[in-house]
Amino acid sequence: MKSRFQGMQALAAGIATGAVTAFWSASAFAADLIGQPTDGAMGMQPGVTPLKHDAIFFHNAILLPIITGITFFVLGLLIWCIVRFNKRANPVPAKWSHNTPLEVAWTLVPVLILVVIAVFSFKLLFEYHDMPKPYMTVKATGYQWYWGYEYPDKKIPEFVSNVLPEDQAKAKGVPYRLAATQPLVVPVNQTIQVLVTGADVIHAFAVPAFGVIMDAVPGRVNSTWFKVDRIGTYYGSCRELCGVDHAFMPIEVKVVSQADFDAWVASKTAAKPAAAPTTVAAAPAPTTTPALPAPAAH
Repeated sequence: MKSRFQGMQALAAGIATGAVTAFWSASAFAADLIGQPTDGAMGMQPGVTPLKHDAIFFHNAILLPIITGITFFVLGLLIWCIVRFNKRANPVPAKWSHNTPLEVAWTLVPVLILVVIAVFSFKLLFEYHDMPKPYMTVKATGYQWYWGYEYPDKKIPEFVSNVLPEDQAKAKGVPYRLAATQPLVVPVNQTIQVLVTGADVIHAFAVPAFGVIMDAVPGRVNSTWFKVDRIGTYYGSCRELCGVDHAFMPIEVKVVSQADFDAWVASKTAAKPAAAPTTVAAAPAPTTTPALPAPAAH
C-alpha cells in the first residue's frame, strides 16, 4: 500500500511539473503584442498605464500564487483521502466526528488569505478612484453600434468612430474589427479623464492595455481615467452585449506626442472658410398700369 501511495505522489508531482512547464513555455514562446490581442498568448495584455501595471502585479504576484497554492493543496488532500481512506485501505472507519483544532484552522486560514487579498485589492481600487488633475476630458458615448467622441476642453464637437471595413483594414495592415474609422487621439504622459455614457442601451468602454473598463449607461455619466506612458495605437471594444452588431463597435486610441496632438487639435478646430456672398439679382421695377378713364355720365 505504501508503494502505491508513493507512486501516486510521484504521478501527481509529475503532472504538476508538466503543467507549470507548459504554462511558462507557452508564455515564453508567445511574444505579446502591445495594445492588441496576441494569438496563443497567456496572461493579461501588457500594460502601458500605471493602473494596468499595478493590476498585472496584483494578478501575477498576489492572486496567481495564492490560487495556485490552494489548487494544489486541495488536489493533494483529495488524492490523500482517496488513497488513505478508501474502503480497502481502511476497512474499519474511525468513530470520531470532530477535530476542534482542524476546524479552527480551516476557518481562520481562509479568513487570513482573504485579508491579504483585500489589502492589495483595496489599494488598487483606491488608485482607480484617485485620479490626478486631468490634462483634459473626453466624452465617449456608446451608440448602436458605434462610438461618438467629444473634446469639450478643446472645443471639438462629437465625431463618429465606426468599425473600419475589412478591405480597408487589410489594405492598411491593421486588425479588422479592432481598427476604427476615426480613432480617439490623446497625448502621451498626460492624465485623460473619460466621461462615459450611452445613448440607447448599455455599452462599455474598455481598453485592455490601459486597464480601464467602464459601463456606458443611458441617462448616467460614469468616469474613468488613464495616463499612457508610450506612443502607439491601442485597441479595445464594447464589453456589453448591446445588440446584433455588438462585435462591430471597436475602440481605437492613438497616443501621440504633445506636438502631434496640438497639430491634430488645430486641424479639428480650424475655422471653415466663409461662404462667398451670393449676389441677388435686383427685382424688376413694377410696371404701372395706366388708369382707365371714368365712364361718361348719361
